[in-house]
Amino acid sequence: MGDKHLEATFDAPWHLAAVRGDTKAIDRLAREALGPLYRFCLYRVGRDRHLCEEVVQETLVTAIRRLERYDPGRAKGDIFPWLTGLARNEIRRVLSREKATISLETLWERMDEQLRDVYVQIESEPLGDEVLRREETREMVSATMSQLPPQYRDALEAKYVAGKTVRDIAAAWRITEKAVESRLTRARKAFRATFTALAQNLKVEHG
Repeated sequence: MGDKHLEATFDAPWHLAAVRGDTKAIDRLAREALGPLYRFCLYRVGRDRHLCEEVVQETLVTAIRRLERYDPGRAKGDIFPWLTGLARNEIRRVLSREKATISLETLWERMDEQLRDVYVQIESEPLGDEVLRREETREMVSATMSQLPPQYRDALEAKYVAGKTVRDIAAAWRITEKAVESRLTRARKAFRATFTALAQNLKVEHG
């Protein structure tokens, strides 16, 4: 589920060539961004590979059309954050069309009674390692993450998916470590509340 920034640098000379329509420059972006974008988008669309391919394709098309808006100086040659911003818009579009990241009804039908009870009790009992290894758990986590505000989702992804330290996050976001800790605390509470609400809604609707 981890995200990986592009290894190559998309600097001012590349940007100038791409904006002018240089085929090699544009092809380089599409070629090198394809894999990282796919990994970024896959779990955010419920691991639906068809939706992921659609999002990645539309993101790249949009990026090429809007290349003039990318500022290589400000981004220090790292085009990935700009691309993922475009990707998030595409993800919201396809999920709105599909009406859900994943089919919660399908998820509920696949859960056994014991696992359903565990989800409903999550407010008072932590999930054990055995449950966390369940495919359904990972899908619920994906569904939960997709519902969080961007600032909370980004904080959780940076800390628990990318494995960054609080100090690294603070430096990247240009805020204090205390502010990062505060955001992580609020993000964890939001995640827990959203996860619990999804589980309870499943029980009510399909119990």
